[in-house]
Amino acid sequence: MNTEERIWSYLKGQGLTDAGAAGLMGNLYAESGLRPNNLQNSYEGKLGMADAEYTELVDKGSYANFGNDRAGYGLAQWTYPTRKAALLAYAKAAGKSIGDLEMQLGFLMKELSTSYKSVLSALKTATSVRAASDAVLLQFERPADQSETAKARRASYGQKYFDKYAKKGSGSTMGFSNSPLATVRMISPNRTANRNHVIDTITIHCFVGQVTAKRGCEVFQPDDKEASCNYVVGYDGSIGLCVEEKDRSWCTGGYKTVNGVKTPIRVNGISGKSNDYQAVTIEVASDTTHPYAITDKAMAALIELCADICRRNGIKKLLWKGDKNLVGKVDQQNLTVHRWFANKACPGDYIYQRLGDIATKVNVKLGASATSPAPAAPVSKVPYKVRITATDLRIRKGPGTNNAIVSVIKPGAYTIVSEATGEGATLWGKLKSGVGWVSLDYCKKI
Repeated sequence: MNTEERIWSYLKGQGLTDAGAAGLMGNLYAESGLRPNNLQNSYEGKLGMADAEYTELVDKGSYANFGNDRAGYGLAQWTYPTRKAALLAYAKAAGKSIGDLEMQLGFLMKELSTSYKSVLSALKTATSVRAASDAVLLQFERPADQSETAKARRASYGQKYFDKYAKKGSGSTMGFSNSPLATVRMISPNRTANRNHVIDTITIHCFVGQVTAKRGCEVFQPDDKEASCNYVVGYDGSIGLCVEEKDRSWCTGGYKTVNGVKTPIRVNGISGKSNDYQAVTIEVASDTTHPYAITDKAMAALIELCADICRRNGIKKLLWKGDKNLVGKVDQQNLTVHRWFANKACPGDYIYQRLGDIATKVNVKLGASATSPAPAAPVSKVPYKVRITATDLRIRKGPGTNNAIVSVIKPGAYTIVSEATGEGATLWGKLKSGVGWVSLDYCKKI
């Protein structure tokens, strides 16, 4: 999606009517040209900085006068000290750049829902672009020029967005819709209404149970479960809608305890909760034991569902490189896995080792080049024996250098009962003793 589409999609996902979204976008365009890192032009000379430099220095903390310099900044050209200070605090809390588009959209909605409730109400009920535009101009932006000419000009900008996007309807790549492939609809109470991010990611989980889509959705119905997903794919190929795509599921979270305090596990500043705001999450029926295999029917349905999600949300290509360091960089990798955000094996080695193949098959259905996704990791038959010659090879709790060291292993012959990819090695092997995982780069099969 380009910037226009991302903004439109987000605003529609927040419940704004077509006219309301268009009227607001017209004003944002008048203020900033829809550029989230836009520094008010008249201040570039005064401060001796252009957009990118100003943004970078604020992010680094090198420029400490962001809140009080009276320079308009961002999509809405926030100017007043209290509002700019709040914007900066919001960005820091989110772990985002002050110029990040989704962060600013989230802050914009926070302002509207707390301090400008009448404007938000108007945008959610507007049937006229002009009425919506006037409400934003007069009650939210409040520029010096509030003349009839200014009103008409801003409304004309909004009308262009309305004409461009409003007629696409719910089945287009704009706004949030649900997959027509779902034959079961059983909405879980365990969800957060209105995601604060466009859908640009897919996260596939293993259900750990060979269930139908209906049974899978039933599991997420009790409040005390405190978990859910957007879709369940059954062993028989059935698909169930558990949380609508407009809402965030409670699916990918994970925590660690630091000095007695339970805190979310973050990857590149992104928590499992944040991941679920931008991802459609899918639970796939699987075996209950390693490697958590899924049926051929479930795999076929999963590929069809992923392709449908991509089409409706404007994701042109599904990308998988198996690189945890690319979390959040959706132009390089837009498939994520639960094990990166929690101390879990999810989605199990069976799915994990086939994510490259899944992406390739989805991209064929999308008509996209299949060159970007990495091939599936090689799968060896286990168990097998290896000889370790390295001295004091580290044993880790999980497959990857991001997992804790639990012990060391002396040179000798050992049995590997499972393989998995992970950080710091080409492939990891699980020891038969169950004590942990070792890098197979230091092992030789015998």
